[in-house]
Amino acid sequence: MKAPKFDYVRARSLGEVFSLLREYGDDARIIAGGQTLLATLNMRLSEPQLLVDIGGLPDLRQLTVVGDVLRLGAMVTHSQIEDSQVVREHVPLLTDVAPFVAHRAIRNLGTFGGSIAFADPAAEWPCVLVATRGTVITQGSDGQRRIPADEFFLDLYTTALNPDEIIVAVEIPLSGPKFMHAFNELARRHGDYAIVGAVVTGSGADDGRLTNARVVFLGTGNTPERARAVEQQLEATPLSRVAAGSLAQALDITPNGDLYNSAETKLHLAKVTLERLLAKLAEKLEVIKHG
Repeated sequence: MKAPKFDYVRARSLGEVFSLLREYGDDARIIAGGQTLLATLNMRLSEPQLLVDIGGLPDLRQLTVVGDVLRLGAMVTHSQIEDSQVVREHVPLLTDVAPFVAHRAIRNLGTFGGSIAFADPAAEWPCVLVATRGTVITQGSDGQRRIPADEFFLDLYTTALNPDEIIVAVEIPLSGPKFMHAFNELARRHGDYAIVGAVVTGSGADDGRLTNARVVFLGTGNTPERARAVEQQLEATPLSRVAAGSLAQALDITPNGDLYNSAETKLHLAKVTLERLLAKLAEKLEVIKHG
């Protein structure tokens, strides 16, 4: 299929972006890297009258440490994250996850902000943002808003963005010396959308517990899905390889099935993924525990 006809404007300022969004309302779409939007246009899943290109706004391409957070401009590409020494030093989870995002050619153009705005439940970055307690910074005609990741993803492809707002940046707390993480996903082939994936984060305690734990799944629900009962158990009980298996079997999520995988299959794969991640972290905690 071919994309529908539309007008195109390459914005010269944020003010111009907001003016066009006010004028066109739901008939306007923001285009950043275009790796998701162009596909939806070609499949006629989106038929805007106007595309507003924000690729020429340099302030949206900054990647820097500001105080105790890593600030990613909305136009920072997946490849920039993958290759950045700043990211590797301060939030290494992002470095580990980036190679799982599609293929390198797509990562060269696709943007972090675009992935967050599109809110695909099978995408990696929304899941990671929730697991790291990130903050989405949006801006519109009325100024900026700071929205915690837990409150940003509302439903399938639905976020807390207002019609006249765009994402301008995302902030992620820097990883402290005790911060620990593990990520993995299961896909048919590398670069395909994951069937199921998960990220576990927290702080390693001397007694073997994972405190401030977050366990977040992708591909199981309409939004990044937290396994809150597992999080509570990690706070209360030292993590071991045996405990990893028990926690995985008691996983407290109810995945959605899709055209290719049943809910039962996804739950099984989620348990397998979680056990692997927890076992990996248990090994790291054992080292901490015994000095």
